[in-house]
Amino acid sequence: MVRISFGVNHACDCPAIKTQVLDKIATLDHNLDDTTLSTVEWAMAELLCNPEKLEKVRQELQLALHKGEQFEESHISKLPFLKAIVKETLRLHPPAPFLPHKSEKDVELCGFFIPKNSQILINVWAMGRDSSVWENPNQFMPEMFLGSEIDFKGHDFELIPFGAGRRICPELPLANRTVHVTLASILHCYDWKLPNGLKPEDMDMSEKFGITLQKAFPLQAIPIKKLVIVLIAGMKAAL
Repeated sequence: MVRISFGVNHACDCPAIKTQVLDKIATLDHNLDDTTLSTVEWAMAELLCNPEKLEKVRQELQLALHKGEQFEESHISKLPFLKAIVKETLRLHPPAPFLPHKSEKDVELCGFFIPKNSQILINVWAMGRDSSVWENPNQFMPEMFLGSEIDFKGHDFELIPFGAGRRICPELPLANRTVHVTLASILHCYDWKLPNGLKPEDMDMSEKFGITLQKAFPLQAIPIKKLVIVLIAGMKAAL
């Protein structure tokens, strides 16, 4: 659920502008598939739960983009902390918690016998929270990816939310770009706050397991449109 707020000191009296902002938010679900939308929602939830990380990525966006400039894909390379946030979100909340495979022949692995044609589920969720690989695995720590070569494109088996090898998700390149552009755009265009005085530490971060990993309770947040406020101020000054 997304609620719209223009702020107490910046009331919007223009129905056309209100409609435009509402339409942009309302069409988000239609432009993203379930896994991509889930990743963006989890990233926003983690940022709202960790305000210091949210402020850090806001500052990075302000340095990379000029005031009023629209975010484009070419900006991604200038945003290492944003990219680290996406990696950390995929580590903690992989879109598909289990990757299905099938054994083509009898095989023994780590002392276990796996018969031919066995259905095998790779627990990607557990791999991302393995304390022998990750320090403080249950904490949201994007900083550990800064300067790290670990990526989620199937080369590093510590982080394979989209699989690896010949059976890697074919939509990975598109999903990668879409998540970064969508997340950066809504962070750049809006300030965000929790509704009804909710404190970050009181947020419900429960998960609902299924084919995709979703929040048990949809994220509720209030976006305050920064760019619309600038436009409204300019319109009033011209009158």
